[in-house]
Amino acid sequence: MRVLIIDDDEDVVFSLQTILCAKGVEVVGTGTDGSEAVKLYEELQPDILLMDIQMKPMNGLDAAEQILAEDKTARVLFLTTFSDDEYIVEALRIGAKGYCLKQDFAAIVPSLNAVMSGQSVFGGEIVNKLPVLMQNKESFDYASYDISEKEQEIIHQVALGRCNKEIAEALFLSEGTVRNYISSILEKLSLRDRTQLAVFYYQHL
Repeated sequence: MRVLIIDDDEDVVFSLQTILCAKGVEVVGTGTDGSEAVKLYEELQPDILLMDIQMKPMNGLDAAEQILAEDKTARVLFLTTFSDDEYIVEALRIGAKGYCLKQDFAAIVPSLNAVMSGQSVFGGEIVNKLPVLMQNKESFDYASYDISEKEQEIIHQVALGRCNKEIAEALFLSEGTVRNYISSILEKLSLRDRTQLAVFYYQHL
């Protein structure tokens, strides 16, 4: 696994490098702000970009949005001290693969492994906030997007954080059928992945 670290705190960068190298993770480069993140990401093409949010002159959110606009497959894992509601919503909106707090250093390597395997990782404290943060009172007409009632049930299950196997068991479907449903739903709603689908659900309650 090749990881690029971007953080304006040299002590944090050194600690992260030490932790990751001890676990066999290759740190391909480091930077101190969002503009360096954009430049280094393009040059180094890391598997995962591990990045702080509050940095100057360019912050991590702006950098991630720019990177994801160029490379939709980019894996961005935010690592920050701030459990700020606005940051959480924005990180989810732009398609970040994770949002973890620096205080939980023990979870960093497992989070990187999870993101590398295709999962999205958000700390428990953050996940618990999502239903409240994402509420939007405007009604949404799923039928106008050709979303069936069965597909709406699947969207709800995804928003609850359930995997394909759990959804299949709950709705008496095969895992393959669930995968097909989710692919079709993402295409109909022009969404990138399950995380964006969960965000979409909470935004349109």
